Amino acid sequence: MSRHRIVRAMDYNDEYDNYDDVYGHSVDDDSCISPTDAQQWLYDRARGQHSMSAFIKNNKDIQEEEEMSEEVVTHEKDRRDSDNFQLPVLNDVDQAKLTSCIDEVRNVVGDQVSERRVVETCINFDYDITKILDDILNNECDSKTKQHKPISEIRTSKKLSVQPTSSVAPKLITPDRETISSVQAPPTIKVTAQPLSERDIRRGFEVNSPQVQSSPVVSGRNTPVDEEVNKSISAVKISKEQAQRDARKLYSQERGDQKAHFHMIVIGHVDAGKSTLMGHLLFDTGNVSQRVMHKHEQESKKMGKQSFMYAWVLDETGEERSRGITMDVGYSRIETDTKIVTLLDAPGHKDFIPNMISGATQADVALLVVDASRGEFEAGFEQGGQTREHALLVRSLGVNQLGVVINKLDMVNWSKDRFDEIVGKLKTFLRQAGFKESDVTFIPCSGLSGENLAKPAVDPALKAWYKGSHLLHVIDNFKLPVRSIDRPFRMSVSDIYKGTGSGFCISGRIETGVLSVNDRVLVGASREQAQVKGIQIDELSQTNAFAGDQVSVTLSGVDMSTLSVGCIICDPQNPIPVTTRFQARILVFNVTVPITIGYPVLLHHQCLIEPAVLSKLQAQLHKSTGEIIKKKPRVLGNNSCALVELETTRPICIERYADFKELGRFMLRVGGVTIAAGMVTKVR
Repeated sequence: MSRHRIVRAMDYNDEYDNYDDVYGHSVDDDSCISPTDAQQWLYDRARGQHSMSAFIKNNKDIQEEEEMSEEVVTHEKDRRDSDNFQLPVLNDVDQAKLTSCIDEVRNVVGDQVSERRVVETCINFDYDITKILDDILNNECDSKTKQHKPISEIRTSKKLSVQPTSSVAPKLITPDRETISSVQAPPTIKVTAQPLSERDIRRGFEVNSPQVQSSPVVSGRNTPVDEEVNKSISAVKISKEQAQRDARKLYSQERGDQKAHFHMIVIGHVDAGKSTLMGHLLFDTGNVSQRVMHKHEQESKKMGKQSFMYAWVLDETGEERSRGITMDVGYSRIETDTKIVTLLDAPGHKDFIPNMISGATQADVALLVVDASRGEFEAGFEQGGQTREHALLVRSLGVNQLGVVINKLDMVNWSKDRFDEIVGKLKTFLRQAGFKESDVTFIPCSGLSGENLAKPAVDPALKAWYKGSHLLHVIDNFKLPVRSIDRPFRMSVSDIYKGTGSGFCISGRIETGVLSVNDRVLVGASREQAQVKGIQIDELSQTNAFAGDQVSVTLSGVDMSTLSVGCIICDPQNPIPVTTRFQARILVFNVTVPITIGYPVLLHHQCLIEPAVLSKLQAQLHKSTGEIIKKKPRVLGNNSCALVELETTRPICIERYADFKELGRFMLRVGGVTIAAGMVTKVR
């Protein structure tokens, strides 16, 4: 065991016997300083040795120290200016111009000029590199002339000039010695920057693009072409005419020999047979193999739902198959003789109308499916059915062409009277909803048996009175909508997910413009900038994507948490407005409670669902002419049209309908019911 000492009872004198110097203990020192020696360190006023007058009296011949030369003083001041100077806050374009100009000036004059001087000169001369170099070089030369010792015998009328060389640096031409000795006055020195050719210098933010570009510059977008350009420039401006020409030319080069492409949404009341109809059409056109179809048939038999075998082509989730209804928008593709069609199978149940609205915002045309069975058509068409609501929704969201499929007509033995009865009711309603008769086509068919789908009618009962086209031919004859390819880029985000590589992916529809790999884009209301690393259409990598395409885009340079479903990706040179208040013209449908100021609603804009409040009721309008009937009404009732102001809880991206029709429409819903449709007239 270790020995423990009792500290309190210790005798420290015994501990340090025979030690002369112990660390930490004071030591007696016999030596000391005498009073005489100590006196020299004491202050005595009588002696006056610390008096300034006594010091000057005893030291008369004091030579002055050499003052710091003006050159050193200027250099020290410039150094301090550069150390303490902070760059001004500028926008992205001006920041790119300033950075480029500073680089050019440093290439010519080096580090002799302070950062403050260079920045102020660049801003004063509006980033004109010729004027900037002219001013800086003249001032530097004048300051150096003052610093040199005077030469009274030099006088010359020659002027110094800067000649362009291969390395862009100015070459100073000086007079020879004979000339200097023959004149007798200080020289008049002038430094002038000669205009440089485009081959010798890059002016400000104008960057010479290489011959081979990774992606084209269209719509005035910032499209980096190599790493050097990425560092020195963040925006490239081109004229609107050039952007339109480039976009159209690029589209004709890449898509000129391909079939036209559009999106078609299938809508209608629940259990109208939408999924079965589209599944059978996909099978008849060869887009679903016989093996897959046989698998669906066997699995549906086990569950006792053999009639759902074709619906399972689009209803892929277990919950959809067990419940027998479509819950989310299903995507598929068919190809006709002249067109490629993306099918959007929308849910018909009223609980999933928000999903139907997000799908309808992507559609160019629509198929309205109705059930011809006795009582089923009436249930979907009367008050509370989704046949009316779906038709109003797609019309309010800009769909003009409509194909009406009278499905399950075989259940009534292909009765012509039943067909005419349904057509008569729907024609009146669709005309009131805003559809033109020339844009609406009625097709009798059967989704389960496949009659009159991909081939002309075969059943004698139907052929006896129907001489029209089959469904696939009607789809092939839809008019192709006009694509806004030459407009600034806009894309609505419908999904966000983590990709397999670096970065993350977003999917959605390009509403306007062109998107290319390596483009820089602004993300949503946060205005953060991201770079496009990859573009995929139908899981195939592409270099460019155009308005109307449903794409998956890989982004980098931005955090995934800054994005949300419904946000808009836009062009940095033409950003989309961000606001919490906007003015709109709305058309009220059927409401149980009249709309008043402060009425809370859910705003559906593209894939965005945002709470909002009607903050102002500015005027009630005539539905047809748009004339003001009443200013500042107290309430809005059924089937009324009004000019209102809405306020959202968070900033959202939205456009005026007059500028971008694709992004200027919205829907208002309350309690699971669509109460109004609107168009944005002014963004606050």
